[in-house]
Amino acid sequence: MKQSRRVIARAVAFGLAACCTQPALAQQYPSKPVRIVVPFGAGGPADVYARYVGQRLSEALNQQFIVDDRPGAGSIIGTDLVAKAPADGYTLLLMSNTHTVNESLVPKKPFTLMKDFVPVSPLNDSDLLLVVHPTVPAKSVKELIALAKAKPKGLNYASSGTGTPYHMAGELFKSMAQVDIVHVPHKSSGEARTSVMSGQVEMMMDAITTMAPIARAGRVRALATTGLKRSNVMPEIRTVAESGVPGYEATIWLGVMAPAGTPKPVVDRLNAEIVKVLKRPDVKKAWNEQGAEPLIMSPAEFEKYLNRDIAKWAKVVKISGASPDR
Repeated sequence: MKQSRRVIARAVAFGLAACCTQPALAQQYPSKPVRIVVPFGAGGPADVYARYVGQRLSEALNQQFIVDDRPGAGSIIGTDLVAKAPADGYTLLLMSNTHTVNESLVPKKPFTLMKDFVPVSPLNDSDLLLVVHPTVPAKSVKELIALAKAKPKGLNYASSGTGTPYHMAGELFKSMAQVDIVHVPHKSSGEARTSVMSGQVEMMMDAITTMAPIARAGRVRALATTGLKRSNVMPEIRTVAESGVPGYEATIWLGVMAPAGTPKPVVDRLNAEIVKVLKRPDVKKAWNEQGAEPLIMSPAEFEKYLNRDIAKWAKVVKISGASPDR
């Protein structure tokens, strides 16, 4: 009887201790620098926005949020590094729809997104810009489709790598427009951009935040944006859906995840602080000018968003026949 009482007492004490330490854990976090791993090349949207948000989190929480670019293997190298990191909130993943695509495109990767990570918060969503090199004899999406149908496999489109939003936007376009355009993957969005500007590759769908100034400078020709509505960055440019491919939509979104097992109070604290950043008027204004729209969700809402996106791109991967090799 005495032993059972001692067991019950220890259990109660443990429960009380856990209950009391959970709020304290959130208040103490972060007590040292936090690393944000970006599994993409430097200079792309993921790197840029990771630094933007990281700087403001550093200011708010009095700890450094350090961006660590770890590109390679279509985001898998950097992502696997985070999957194997301690689940303490001090190593975070800056992720995009590349990750939801890879769930069906690369089934044999060393991690499973929704099993090995916990959602923290989305950051933003932005349109892509469909551009062609000025020598391409197409001044509209309809003319581009006609050109592609007249010359199957005669046009190439660049991306920053297999499974990236730029790649899948191209595959979705091919499927919905019923054209045969060849995918040319690159190591980074910067390399892909250079290939299009130099004319080595005829076309690309790139983040409007980085491609709009290049289009305005006349180094590429902008044909359409990829959202459901026109972008406020280039409102004069029609959407792909308006231009002959009804229902077409392909954007790039960014978010933050942490290794599975990260304490809920830490996840909730991170979510709350990120949401504060996203709601700042100066952030909204700056991102609006760049064509990015803040995405504000709780961890649970973000989890549902991720699952829907995984299902969406699984259909595109299946229909297009896309594989990690092309």
